[in-house]
Amino acid sequence: MTGAAAAETASVAVLVGRALARLGAGHCFGVVGSGNFHVTNALRASGVPVTAARHEGGAATMADAFSRMSGTVALVSVHQGCGLTNAATGIGEAAKSRTPVIVLAAEAGGARSNFAMDQTGFGRALTAESHRVTSPETALDEVVAAFVTARDDRRTVVLNLPLDVQSASAPAEALATLETLLAPPPPAPREPAPRDVSALADALQAARRPVLIAGRGARDASGPLRDLAEASGALLATSAVANGLFAGDPYSLGISGGFASPVSADLIASADLIVGVGCALNMWTTRHGRLIAPAATVVQVDVEAEALGLHRPVDLGVVGDAGATARAVTALLRDRTPSGPASDATYRTSEVRERIAAGSRWTDVPIDPALPEIPGGEQRIDPRLLSAHLDRLLPPERIVAVDSGNFMGYPSAYLGVPDEFGFCFTQAFQSVGLGLATAIGAAIARPDRLPVLGAGDGGTLMAIAELETAVRLRIPLVAIIYNDDAYGAEVHHFGREEDLSTVVFPPTDIAAIAHGFGAEGVTVRAVEDLAPLTDWLERRARGERVPPIVIDARIADDGGSWWLAEAFRGH
Repeated sequence: MTGAAAAETASVAVLVGRALARLGAGHCFGVVGSGNFHVTNALRASGVPVTAARHEGGAATMADAFSRMSGTVALVSVHQGCGLTNAATGIGEAAKSRTPVIVLAAEAGGARSNFAMDQTGFGRALTAESHRVTSPETALDEVVAAFVTARDDRRTVVLNLPLDVQSASAPAEALATLETLLAPPPPAPREPAPRDVSALADALQAARRPVLIAGRGARDASGPLRDLAEASGALLATSAVANGLFAGDPYSLGISGGFASPVSADLIASADLIVGVGCALNMWTTRHGRLIAPAATVVQVDVEAEALGLHRPVDLGVVGDAGATARAVTALLRDRTPSGPASDATYRTSEVRERIAAGSRWTDVPIDPALPEIPGGEQRIDPRLLSAHLDRLLPPERIVAVDSGNFMGYPSAYLGVPDEFGFCFTQAFQSVGLGLATAIGAAIARPDRLPVLGAGDGGTLMAIAELETAVRLRIPLVAIIYNDDAYGAEVHHFGREEDLSTVVFPPTDIAAIAHGFGAEGVTVRAVEDLAPLTDWLERRARGERVPPIVIDARIADDGGSWWLAEAFRGH
């Protein structure tokens, strides 16, 4: 047999799948139709795990969560046209969150196709990057370019795959190149300018009560930031999305913003220097600026110059990688003062440490007063009591996912997490209904941890189809549904004096629905009703392969959660 006769033949669709596998794609989520069938099977054949979702919106959100929790580029595979539009909200969330995701979108050609649409413009409208495989000859280079954009620029990329190009034969040279294809090495972390390092060190040395607030851009810099805080005498806090980054540190205040405990909020508001690292310092993280004292100096560190001062004025902007900047400033501080900050120039006093230990977490704050019971009405559980009890009951090695709604502060503030890979917060688009898919994607990324979902009844019912996915995959998910039979945020925002008939619903037995999907379900109106969860946890601890368990928690009316009033100030 001649070499030409022995040469492998394969379609461009197969080339794309194999190339992404060689480049290091972590996992693919999708709903498979005719247009994305071959590329998806090529991924599977090349060793990339594929999870079939029940809806493209769920698939996109699963990929977003998987990428956040695994640190790899995740993939979404969708059919042309309607498959892409179904995934829109999940793609928008990933794009706004700067999550490295590639959406493999089959693309119809010609206006006569029912599936034809402007997919390039659609992707851009979602704030994603739009790329296309334009020909068999350029396909490999275009796939590599899309992968590098997603990985290095932390972008969500819609990679359009025209059907006629997919079905064409891949060039023999490209197929041969696959055997040795490697992703280009990522760029080195961006180093800050020496003058900015010196200026930030000056600000930290001049401060008496400095606080470092780390955000999404600092999630890989926990160690360097802890060192910087110790060298400068600063306290540590995070934005919501970086929750857990400083878990276990005695000078960690937890989440800054609407979810902050009274003690943490007071210590942040008393700071004379706020340093936002990889953090936008937006209205959520600063309570619309009220957590930043009028006389406080404000510094922002980010890898992109255009991000500096975007949400509020800053006194010093530093362009640089979070970890690289923290290491450089720490080295300079230790060179200047090898023995550390002076005792009268630090926020790290024994008194402050005791205050943090006693009150930085909501589980340490007394639940008082209790929510009023409805006379003659259904017994309902206080969501604070429920959340605090679950925090004690669930094992600490957990990964918490949170949907959007009036309830969301309870799982975010009460359920502790072991580190920054224990909390998945898909809230950049503020969409209801992403929580269940978020929990599934996070669970697949971290199978070593117990996945825990906090969701409302509205978001749960909006995305209920993906409960079948969790059951099919036998994910041991604890789904806490804060059920108030309403879109609670709207109820509390507009008030009972308005016509609420469009946002209040008859009771729905979510536990029964869970049983219908093959999960376990339990209705909870009091702490004692959680006994089936205790049994479920014991079975899991014994090694039994348990199905998801859905807790239909009939929660009391909180009159509008403490964080909700903060959130609606921005509406």
